Amino acid sequence: MHEHRADQKPLFIALSITFLMMIVEFAGGLLSNSLALVSDAGHMLTDTSVLALALLAFYISRKAEATPEKTFGYHRLEILSALFNGAALLMVAGVILFESYQRYLHPAQVHSQLMLVVAAAGLLANLLGAWVLSSGRSENLNIKAAFWHILSDAVSSVGVIVGGLIIYFTGWQAVDPILGALIALLIIRGACDILSEAVEILLEATPRDIKLDEVIEAVKGIEGVRGLHDVHIWTITSGFRALAAHVEIEDAQVSACGELLEKINRRLHDKFNIDHATLQLECRNCSAERGCISPHKH
Repeated sequence: MHEHRADQKPLFIALSITFLMMIVEFAGGLLSNSLALVSDAGHMLTDTSVLALALLAFYISRKAEATPEKTFGYHRLEILSALFNGAALLMVAGVILFESYQRYLHPAQVHSQLMLVVAAAGLLANLLGAWVLSSGRSENLNIKAAFWHILSDAVSSVGVIVGGLIIYFTGWQAVDPILGALIALLIIRGACDILSEAVEILLEATPRDIKLDEVIEAVKGIEGVRGLHDVHIWTITSGFRALAAHVEIEDAQVSACGELLEKINRRLHDKFNIDHATLQLECRNCSAERGCISPHKH
């Protein structure tokens, strides 16, 4: 059974941290007259929304069982959520670029000391949130999207701190929009990677770390297998890979087919982390009545 219940906890922790710091940064921005802090609070508002959506997608996809109409359940909700997260990141980057341009044209006087204190607190909170999510980001696209949201906030907080220090010591207001533009470029880079992976999953592309030829050779290396063709490998949702293929075998009794299927599935799992395989066994020298057709393997 495909489960990721443990993934919900870090998302909930990150959501709580982000929501609390959003309130703190918004209040701090108003009190210090800092557009950078208010903008960063708006950034965190977006993060809070997408983190909540990601958590909701986890809950629905785990609780809602498969039906005759939706045989894979609602696993793809996670990918749709990740797609939304990536698009939201691009929108955030666009807003930051626009605000940076506006601030460059019309610098605003801010209370740099309060700005520095609030930005430092925001940085610590973001780093904590990113650390909470870091362990699962390589295995789950949804968590990866959330991680990039939190990390972009952390980078943004660093920019606010650096800008506050420069403003405090030099009075040069233009540093804030310059740093804002650099932050936006980092966000765009992360967003494009998330969107690319989400689109590949929706297009049912072969996972990036799997080479089709290597899968074929690995299965052909099993005793009793003569060939593999009509191979399709795709991802249902993060960490849940599927394969469908025709396996050409030597002449064998039906009773031997189950053992052979177990060997194939074990190798697919051990070498490629593929846990859902639908395999049709074919025997070139057998009549149709003696051939073996596999059941679905989960």
